[in-house]
Amino acid sequence: MICALSSAVCIGTASVLQAVAARAAQPGTGSGVDVTLLLRALRQWRYVAGLALDLIGFVLQILALLAIPIYAVEAAQAGSLAVTAVVAARVLGIPLSRTEWGAVGVVCAGLAMLGLSSGPEGAENGPSVLPYALLGVACAVLVTGALAGRLRDPARSLVLGFGAGTGFGVVSVSVRLIDDPAPAVLFANPALYALLLGGGAAFLLFTSALQRGSVTTATAGLVIGETLGPAVVGVVWLGDRTREGLAWVAVLGFAVAVAGALTLARFGEAPVDGVADADSDAGTEAGTTR
Repeated sequence: MICALSSAVCIGTASVLQAVAARAAQPGTGSGVDVTLLLRALRQWRYVAGLALDLIGFVLQILALLAIPIYAVEAAQAGSLAVTAVVAARVLGIPLSRTEWGAVGVVCAGLAMLGLSSGPEGAENGPSVLPYALLGVACAVLVTGALAGRLRDPARSLVLGFGAGTGFGVVSVSVRLIDDPAPAVLFANPALYALLLGGGAAFLLFTSALQRGSVTTATAGLVIGETLGPAVVGVVWLGDRTREGLAWVAVLGFAVAVAGALTLARFGEAPVDGVADADSDAGTEAGTTR
């Protein structure tokens, strides 16, 4: 659980940096998923720093997935929005209302309940078709992103966000299905390709959502997509369980953490203008000094 919470801290901080960078990148044409947006965003130092934090967070997430149930890890990932809110309030000067501070507390309470009630990860591998199903879902995420450009907001933002969350969910479940690191076995496992395709598609869709439309709506879709599906798969097919007699605590904690995260969904979007103005002021001051 410590790894899961540390991962949430990394990802929540990265979200602020990436939201700023994605909005500052030069807009492309069209309204759907823009493949070249990632290349333009990579020219922003904030986006690169965010990716580095995401990588650290991903490693910590894998360690957590190898020890505790998927539902606990995914709720912690949704709780990264509480981290984003606090970081945005401190670094970018975005004020938090009493309701939002309350939501941060609610997320923490929900995660504490999950930490108390979650048992060890399940020992089951699920049906043999599950890795192929994950690969199919990852492909569907890409198709969904391509079709999202035909929609209008808020539907477009919701679809992009939900698709990204589903892609991240595919990654979480795929990690559990990769149990043999031997190259001959690893590269023959469809779960590996589901992980790579799902993760890449998720980054692409959410980066597009950060730049266009309502990021608040997209972030809400992300939270729903990355928590509910993997939690169900973990409990139904992978044998994830709670501690004896604490199932109700886990269910309540999961619901509370996700509800609190949804309340904080607006912090998926950072106010680029304010950051740009700050950078501009700093540059002007430096020029005056010279």
